[in-house]
Amino acid sequence: MSSARPFTLVRGTRPLLVSLPHTGRVIPPALAARLAPRALAVEDTDWHLERLYDFVPALGASLLVPHYSRYVIDLNRPRDDTPMYAGANNTGLVPLTFFSGEPLYCAGAQPDSDEVAERVAVYWQPYHDALATELARLRRRHGIALLWDGHSIRSELPWLFDGRLPDLNLGTARGSSCAPELRALLHARLAAQSRFSHVTDGRFTGGYITRHCGRPADRIHAVQMEMCWSCYLDETQPASWDETRAAAARALLRALLAGLLSWKPADA
Repeated sequence: MSSARPFTLVRGTRPLLVSLPHTGRVIPPALAARLAPRALAVEDTDWHLERLYDFVPALGASLLVPHYSRYVIDLNRPRDDTPMYAGANNTGLVPLTFFSGEPLYCAGAQPDSDEVAERVAVYWQPYHDALATELARLRRRHGIALLWDGHSIRSELPWLFDGRLPDLNLGTARGSSCAPELRALLHARLAAQSRFSHVTDGRFTGGYITRHCGRPADRIHAVQMEMCWSCYLDETQPASWDETRAAAARALLRALLAGLLSWKPADA
């Protein structure tokens, strides 16, 4: 794969693609100079998810990981920047605020519409082309394609949501992005364990990738997993890897993805 591409795609041999759209940490130098100094720490990254999901290729699944930070562009937002959650605080296609609500850019340095369009062309569109192409390849080869969109977040972010999130937040666009039997299977696997709290289609019902790619009638089934950092990291130092915490989270993720791969639609 060309190093010029803004992502890394590892193609697997089974019908599952794992997408981790917010793990990138690169900010181009010209953009970094326009951001608030604290932005260089990329605090709103989905920290270390690529390491937490490092078992995915061994399952035979495909893995898609971006290189660039969500501060450059948010790959899980629609290109027309329609808010993902109406009536709630949101960060947009090209974020202008941190998750805490403070300005991301220095005064007067926000991007104009031409710059946004350029970022869509350079970063957003290639990722979504890769998603579509890989899902199409999997469906051709296996008759079905499964998409797991992996995310993580601080468990408490008052600007974005009230209170504390459950540890694991499964999103299926309220049941529209995958078959009901698949949603039920994953919910049951979450309910069968007691270490992590969980909810299905709660505050996070699935972002743009899940909603756009999940088309059960076309035999493409998509789900999103939003995991709290506290499941696998010390939230006060999220940039530091915590193998002790991560072991249990990784084991559960492996079991959930194995459940996905074991599922067969009724008309298979």
